[in-house]
Amino acid sequence: MHPSPLSAVSALALALLATPCRADDAAAAHAIAADAASITGKLDADHPLLTAGGTALTAPRDWSVRRAAGMLLLDAPETDSHVVIVDLAAGGADNAAAAIAQAWAIYRPADHHIYHLLTERAAHEGWDERRVADYDIPPNERAVIEAIASRHGDGWNVILVDAAEATASKRNTAISLIVDSARPPGYTAETFAGRAPHPLSPERIEQLRAFVAESMKQLGIPGAGLALMDHNRIVYEGGIGVRELGKPEAVDADTLFMAASNTKGMSTLLLATLVDDGKLRWDEPAIEAYPRFKLGDAAVTPKVQIRHLVCACTGLPRQDFEWLFNFGSATPATSFTLLAVAKPTSGFGEVFQYNNLMASAAGYIAAAQIYPKMALGPAYDKAMRTRIFDPLGMDSTTFDMAAALAANHASPHAMDLDGQVAVAQMANNYSVLPFRPAGGAWTSAHDLIRYVQLEANGGKLPDGSQLVSAENLLRRRAPGVASGPHEHYGMGLETGDQWGVNVVRHGGSLFGYKSDIYLLPDEGIGAVLLTNADEGRPLLGPFLRRLLELLYDGKPEAADAVRIAAANDAAERASDRALLTAPASADLSAQLAQRYRSAELGQLTVLHKGRDTIFDFGAWQSPVGSRRNADGSISFITTRAAVDGFDFVAATDAGARAGKTKAKRALIVRDGQHEYRYIEQGK
Repeated sequence: MHPSPLSAVSALALALLATPCRADDAAAAHAIAADAASITGKLDADHPLLTAGGTALTAPRDWSVRRAAGMLLLDAPETDSHVVIVDLAAGGADNAAAAIAQAWAIYRPADHHIYHLLTERAAHEGWDERRVADYDIPPNERAVIEAIASRHGDGWNVILVDAAEATASKRNTAISLIVDSARPPGYTAETFAGRAPHPLSPERIEQLRAFVAESMKQLGIPGAGLALMDHNRIVYEGGIGVRELGKPEAVDADTLFMAASNTKGMSTLLLATLVDDGKLRWDEPAIEAYPRFKLGDAAVTPKVQIRHLVCACTGLPRQDFEWLFNFGSATPATSFTLLAVAKPTSGFGEVFQYNNLMASAAGYIAAAQIYPKMALGPAYDKAMRTRIFDPLGMDSTTFDMAAALAANHASPHAMDLDGQVAVAQMANNYSVLPFRPAGGAWTSAHDLIRYVQLEANGGKLPDGSQLVSAENLLRRRAPGVASGPHEHYGMGLETGDQWGVNVVRHGGSLFGYKSDIYLLPDEGIGAVLLTNADEGRPLLGPFLRRLLELLYDGKPEAADAVRIAAANDAAERASDRALLTAPASADLSAQLAQRYRSAELGQLTVLHKGRDTIFDFGAWQSPVGSRRNADGSISFITTRAAVDGFDFVAATDAGARAGKTKAKRALIVRDGQHEYRYIEQGK
C-alpha cells in the first residue's frame, strides 16, 4: 500500500477548535470541548481529544485513554503498545532533540533511548517544524520505537510510539490516525470543500508535468507514464523520462509498467460483472461459490462473503513471504493452499489488514464461475481480456510477462547499496504471476486511464453502452474498514476526504514499480501515474496534493514534501549503510551453514563468490551484508537493489537448544506478524 497524504483532523475536532459558534450552539460546543479535554477509558468509536496543552488529535476506536501529569497516553487493545503525547510549553525545549529527550524523561525516566537518525518532515497542518527520530532496535526485540516532535511557535508537541512489532503491524492504521491527526491549538485546516475546480487546461497540465519531471530528478525515478481526465474526458496521455537508465528509449503513453495492486480494482470490476449476470452475489459465502476456499480458522471461513474477499477487513494479516521467497513452484491454486492455513490476528471487520492472497482468490473464484472447465490461471486471463480489457480498449494490458518484456516496456529500478539508481533484476516480479489477480497486470498510461474513465462514467463505455451496472460498480467503493485518517477501504479501492474533496484512489507496488490511480468522482477528474522505480512511492501522495493545488488554488506544499522525502531517503540510506558491513564480514559468513530450509519459505543456499556471500532462494538471489546488533545478535541483510533489507538473524534451532536434537544453525526472518525459521540441512 501506498502512503497516504496528511489528512485534516476529524470534523468534530475541527468544529470545536476552528469554527465560530452561533450563540445557541455555544453551550453544546463547550460541552464537546470539555469532553475532548477530559475523556478517559476505552473508546467505542474514533473520538477527538485535546491534550492539556491544547493539541487536538483523534484517538481510535477500542483504544484506551489515560491522562497523567504532562502526558496523554493511548493504549492499544493488546495492552503491549502505547502512543504517548507530551506538550512542552513555550521555552520548554530549544530544539527537536531536546524536546524528544524531555518527553522520554516524562514518560519513562528510567529508560535511555538514543536515536540514530533525526530527519525532517513537512511542516504543514499548522506546525512550524517537524522532526522524526528513528531508533536502532535489535530485530529480536520485536519492538517499534519512534518519536515525532512538532513545533508551534516556541512550544513543542512530542508523540512517542512504544509498541510491540506485531501489534504495530496490526494497528498501523490506528497509530497513523493518532499521529497524522495531531494539530496545534487554534489551527484552521485548509479545505477545498464547496469550491469549483479549475479546468485541466494545457497550462495546468504542463505545470503538473513539470512537477512530476522535477520530482523524478530529486527522487531518482528514470521514467513515468502519466494520463489525465477532466469532466470524464481524457485530456492528456504521455510519458516523462526513459524506459531504462542508460538507454535512449523514452517513455510514452503506450509504455507498459507493472500496475501491481492496481490490478485489484480491475479484478473486483470482474466480480461486479458476474453479480450483474447473476453468477455471484455480493453476500454469497465464498465457500459456497468455490468450495475449495477456506481459511485456517474454521469459524471465520463461513463469514467470508464475496464482498469480503478484497475488503482488507477479515482480520487476515499480510502473509507475503510465503510467495515472495518460494514462488518458483507456485501455481494459481497455491493461493487457496496458503489461505487454508492462514489465521486471522484481529476480529472480523475490526481493523484494516491488507492480504494479497485473499485478493488473488477473489479473481480466481470469479474466473471459475465463467470458465469452470479451464485451469484457474488461463480462465482468469481470458475472463479479464473478454470482460474488462477488450471492452475498455485496454489493448496492451496483459498478464503475459514474455509478451510485456518483448514490447514497449519500462524496466524496474531501485537504489543500490550506495544510493545510486540501478536497474533491478526482474526475477522477483515473477513472484506475482501465480497470484496475479492481486497485482500481476502490465498496463500503460493510455490503457489505465480508460479504466479510471469507466469508474467516472458509472460503468458506461465511451459509446454509451453499460459494461457494468452503476449499482455494482459503486458497491466496490462502499466504505469498509478505516484505512487511514478520513479514508476507508472498499473492494480494491480506497475512498476518502482529502482536504474536503471526495477522492477514490489505489496504489500499486512491486519490485522497481510504483503506481497510483486517482479519481475525483464528483468532478469527473482523474489521473494515473506509473513509475519504473521504487523511489516512485514518495511521489504518489504529493502528486495528488499537487493536482488539488492546481485545481483549487491550494497552498503550494507538494514540492516541499518531495524535497523532504528525497533528503530523508538519502539520510536513511546513509545511516543504514554505516551500520552494515558489505560484503558480509568473512568471519561471520564462515559461521553460516551451506544449506537451510524453511517449512514455509523453502530452500536457502549460501554461496560464496569472491568476497561476496550470496543467499540463493532458488527463483532469486541477493548478496548479503552483515551487522552486529546492539543485543549481540548477528544479522545478514540482503543488499541487491529492490530486494534489499530482508533481515536474517543468526540463531540456533529451538529443538537443539532444548537438547532434543544435535545443534543446528538457523536463520530467522520476520514480517510484522510472522516469524520464519530456516534450519540447517545436511549436505
